[in-house]
Amino acid sequence: MKNYVRSTLKRGLKTYLFILPFALIGGYSVGVYTMEHSSPEIIESALSQLGSYQALYALTTVQSVLYSLICWIIGYFINDRLGLVRSFRFSKELLKKICPAIFILGILFASDYFIMGRLIPEVAADYEKGISVAYFICSLTYGGVIEEILLRWFFMSVIGLILVFLFQRKTSKDQLPDWIFITANVIAALVFSAGHLPATVMFFGHITPLILFRCFLLNGSFALFFGRWFRKYGIQYAMLGHFGVHLIAKILLLWVL
Repeated sequence: MKNYVRSTLKRGLKTYLFILPFALIGGYSVGVYTMEHSSPEIIESALSQLGSYQALYALTTVQSVLYSLICWIIGYFINDRLGLVRSFRFSKELLKKICPAIFILGILFASDYFIMGRLIPEVAADYEKGISVAYFICSLTYGGVIEEILLRWFFMSVIGLILVFLFQRKTSKDQLPDWIFITANVIAALVFSAGHLPATVMFFGHITPLILFRCFLLNGSFALFFGRWFRKYGIQYAMLGHFGVHLIAKILLLWVL
């Protein structure tokens, strides 16, 4: 048992080295983006407590590294039990299969401006403010990588492990039924979407069926693809998908706006 824990921990820490640069850059860019979109009162309160912008950025960076590391290591043990730990590398065959899908999903994500922007004036107005450098970097590094650790590698896997303990405790990890992972994927996507509701209400000041539909469509439907790729190919493909969708969507919007 000790040897298993030691070897698994070692493998988890070794693979986290690939994640660390994204956690550092993502955490810092989150701090910058937060300050760009905070009210003067919130900025003043933060500076009074931390003393400077750099102290705030250091705090968000450390937070990003700590909880991504914790979730990665815990998730590594869980996913080892579920048979979801795979070699952290990419294959040309899978890239040829997934990249076209990522491109299409990126276009669909960007279409929010053209479709929902026409139906909800606040959406169009927000897009037309432009895309800052901090937001661009944050969406790729934090959104594309760290969120996949939190939502897929950790949360989705926890749900899967709970379902295994409830219904498939004696089943080996090589024979776990697909419904376990499909259910966990759907639950994770719904929770991720619901987690955006407070920010959505704060942004619009109210909630309507259309705004609610948009919230779950943007945050939930794409998450189902990332969860499926995680299950079938490995977490790195979910990260690539999330990263790529944001990249393509932002490039298209920068071109249009």
